[in-house]
Amino acid sequence: MSVSIRPLNGISLQLLYEAFNAAFATYSRQWTEDEFINMLERRGYRAELSFGAFDQDKPVSFLLNGAGVFNGVLTAYDTGTGTLKEYENRGLARQLFEAAVPALKEAGMQQYLLEVLTDNTRAISIYTKAGFKSTRMLHYFTADIKGITISGSNKLLGKFSTRETVLNVNAMRALCDFEPSWQNSFDSLKRSMNKFKILGVYQDEELVAYGIIEPLSGDIPQLAVSKFHRRKGIGSLLLTQLLQYNKHPGVKMINADERCESLLLFLEKAGITKRGSQYEMMLSL
Repeated sequence: MSVSIRPLNGISLQLLYEAFNAAFATYSRQWTEDEFINMLERRGYRAELSFGAFDQDKPVSFLLNGAGVFNGVLTAYDTGTGTLKEYENRGLARQLFEAAVPALKEAGMQQYLLEVLTDNTRAISIYTKAGFKSTRMLHYFTADIKGITISGSNKLLGKFSTRETVLNVNAMRALCDFEPSWQNSFDSLKRSMNKFKILGVYQDEELVAYGIIEPLSGDIPQLAVSKFHRRKGIGSLLLTQLLQYNKHPGVKMINADERCESLLLFLEKAGITKRGSQYEMMLSL
């Protein structure tokens, strides 16, 4: 039976969600339809730059692309690629990629970004042959709320104040040790800002630390403390108060740069454990 390749314009999100869940049915984590739609919104999904393989009108393989600016460059982002099990080993993912690249170039995209688990050797090989190069290693951390241990988290309340705040990109970027990954970037957060809570730690009126959490998922996309105010318990204070917003039984921090040792050690000490790693990879268009 023939399969046709075409853009995803006009394809309902419900139909895409059904294909997405079928393709990732064996994954330990499953997505609700609301979570799937929120993921696409946050990552800048563009239907006209995304492609699917269709068996008649049924999507059996898909390449979901987002678009935006990353490190100051117009960038396409592989939000999700999958194929239904019964259609695997037909080269559909390769065909989707070959259809997408010209469309991305025509749309003015200058680079193509993706992340891939370090143990997915087959996918890494495919991406490498296509010209992608690894730019950095990212780790992901998760924990059950009951397993988080934070010490000395209330000692600084008299000297520092905490309060909800708004996204202040310039002030917050100045505190970061590394550029957030695509899904955690300031641009991605802006796309679905109503889903997040932002907490700032201030000394007088100077922002010295901040954290952002998505209460419904327990996702912490960004957490940073000024390098001039570390080892004072501010991170513990921030995390303690940030978790008070959490409505999920767990918490996660996805895509922490492996070079940011201070953050990695802080998470491990708090009982938020590293579960795996992935490569961030980039293709120049």
